[in-house]
Amino acid sequence: AARRDFYWLRSFIAGGVAGCCAKTTTAPLDRVKILLQAHNHHYKHLGVFSTLCAVPKKEGYLGLYKGNGAMMIRIFPYGAIQFMAFDQYKKVIKKRLGISGHVHRLMAGSMAGITAVICTYPLDMVRVRLAFQVKGEHKYMGIIHAFKMIYTKEGGFSGFYRGLMPTVVGMAPYAGFSFFTFGTLKSIGLAQAPNLLGRPSLDNPDVLVLKTHVNLLCGGIAGAIAQTISYPLDVTRRRMQLGAVLPDSEKCLTMVQTLKYVYQQHGVRRGLYRGLSLNYIRCIPSQAVAFTTYELMKQFLHLN
Repeated sequence: AARRDFYWLRSFIAGGVAGCCAKTTTAPLDRVKILLQAHNHHYKHLGVFSTLCAVPKKEGYLGLYKGNGAMMIRIFPYGAIQFMAFDQYKKVIKKRLGISGHVHRLMAGSMAGITAVICTYPLDMVRVRLAFQVKGEHKYMGIIHAFKMIYTKEGGFSGFYRGLMPTVVGMAPYAGFSFFTFGTLKSIGLAQAPNLLGRPSLDNPDVLVLKTHVNLLCGGIAGAIAQTISYPLDVTRRRMQLGAVLPDSEKCLTMVQTLKYVYQQHGVRRGLYRGLSLNYIRCIPSQAVAFTTYELMKQFLHLN
């Protein structure tokens, strides 16, 4: 039993570390994405690369990591809950519903994503508010101050959950498709070309795992497909989360209103998909690092 108790803890740590490594790698791209998605007035005339160059000039190099503290506090439990919940949901769906194969991966991936989002959403809210601030115009002094302000000024706890709807609606296809694509690519790869793509796991020689570079590639492809499907909902979420901070907040109260408004004001490419190219650049290393770190941590902590 002791081993099983620690299994939870070890898988929690593996997921958390995987998430933190992935997010820190891409934190500067994350900040730029938030500035562009919601058309921050300091940077709204710029493209992806010019914004990446402009932020350090205007706010110093640490400006690229604004909101990353809140991100770390959120992403450790988020990554941990998501990976742990994924394993648990997979078992439950298999046992209770008798569904296995690709479908149960898709379902478990979606449910795990939603569980993790709901548990850590207020931290995401705070991080977005911090990342959207530009030096010299600070409304929030830090994580705790932002929590207090949102709680007192925006209707208590419900204030922390603005934009949850598009997040959950977008999360299902996003998490579902990324786990589904990764799992499918992994099983096809190991079945078709075990010697070329696979190697025995370090902690259990009977289990074949993907070689690191193949793992990175599969994680990257999985991330890119999932991103494209759910990106407009990500833009919607950011707008809703920024709520009070944006001048046009009263037009973005519900998910449908926000989608309509962004489409009417900015169209598809400059509105619903603004920052997508950056998202690929950001997401591919991020997903790849997350899946690879998780697979390595699993071996390191003997989870196979």
